[in-house]
Amino acid sequence: MDYAIADTAPEHKAGIASREAEHELRATFEDFKSANDERLAELERRHGDVLLEEKVDRINAALDAQQRRLDELALRQARPQLDGRVRPSNDTARREHKSAFEAYVRAGDAAPLRALESKAMSIGSNPDGGYLVPVELEHSISERLAAISPIRSISAVREISGSVYKKPFMTAGPATGWVGETDARAQTASPTLDALSFPAMELYAMPAATATLLDDSAVDLDQWIASEVELVFAVQEGAAFVAGDGVNQPKGFLSYTTVANGSWSWGNLGTIASGAAGGFAASNPSDVLVDLIYALKAGYRQNGAFVMNRKTQAAIRKFKDSTGAYLWQPPAQAGGRATLMTFPLVEAEDMPDIAANSLAVAFGDFRRGYLIVDRVGVRVLRDPYSAKPYVLFYTTKRVGGGVQDFDAIKLLKFAAS
Repeated sequence: MDYAIADTAPEHKAGIASREAEHELRATFEDFKSANDERLAELERRHGDVLLEEKVDRINAALDAQQRRLDELALRQARPQLDGRVRPSNDTARREHKSAFEAYVRAGDAAPLRALESKAMSIGSNPDGGYLVPVELEHSISERLAAISPIRSISAVREISGSVYKKPFMTAGPATGWVGETDARAQTASPTLDALSFPAMELYAMPAATATLLDDSAVDLDQWIASEVELVFAVQEGAAFVAGDGVNQPKGFLSYTTVANGSWSWGNLGTIASGAAGGFAASNPSDVLVDLIYALKAGYRQNGAFVMNRKTQAAIRKFKDSTGAYLWQPPAQAGGRATLMTFPLVEAEDMPDIAANSLAVAFGDFRRGYLIVDRVGVRVLRDPYSAKPYVLFYTTKRVGGGVQDFDAIKLLKFAAS
């Protein structure tokens, strides 16, 4: 068996590993349900077993570890191959740009890139501001960010060519009414529009390379740059999309003004109270999740997803419905998401922990509710002087984001009312 696996193609081995990880996750979840049921039975008998509590916590931690492993395997399979086998139609021009970019990165020879970008009448790309990376590399970074960044993977993403994307949004439609066939038609009121602006802010990373790395012709520099910047870009993006203040960064959905959902109005995000300060209600704690789901209109609810961090997920994983079935369920297939009450559950570590008045759980149709704007083009500026003997590659990408539909996202506030 070992010999057969060793001779298997890498992508097939990755698939085997994903199936094994999924099987282990399901087996551990069955152990968790059994231990948690035993813990609940002990609590009903009015005397909790400390050792049993510790056992449940250990299995809960093991579930988190296996879910993390499954996520990493799915991410590894989602990464695109940068081997050049699939090329756009204008193949000659792209190969020429890729060759010129490699000469710039390896040896600092900017003349071919300057000639290409002058011929293309490109503006804003020069020795001071850096040069545009090849299209294949730009798309690779964007695809990897979508796989790594949890909010990006569920939000609407639009590419723009300018510095600001302005979007009119109809907050109230024109007046309508029923009339008879020959009745006079009164003039209807005009629709109410709101102009939303999404500026693209600069996100940067600065990987360093040695002369030996740059001299090694076997090293794929596109692959190296993408792998160096993808994680740091994703970490910064993820934090900004959740709680960014909008100053030189995207505005996160938790940074908008919140009001009780009963008093909701456009420009605010509605909240549902958990029923207890810093926690769930003592009795029927999962009822508030039902309230959160149905706070959304049906048109949004059908594409809804929960967003929370790992600690909050661990607390909710213990909830059961009236029939004794667990509300949290592991992914149905490799690369899938865990579900909560049949809705996808997105794990975002930048979400706050459960605490008094915290907004630790979000639910909504993020593809309609949150917009991410990517300005076309990723730039690289080669700097061989600032950190000799290393060569720095100042890599920049312009990204913005903000809420585009305030009715599409609801938040769970851990407060008594």
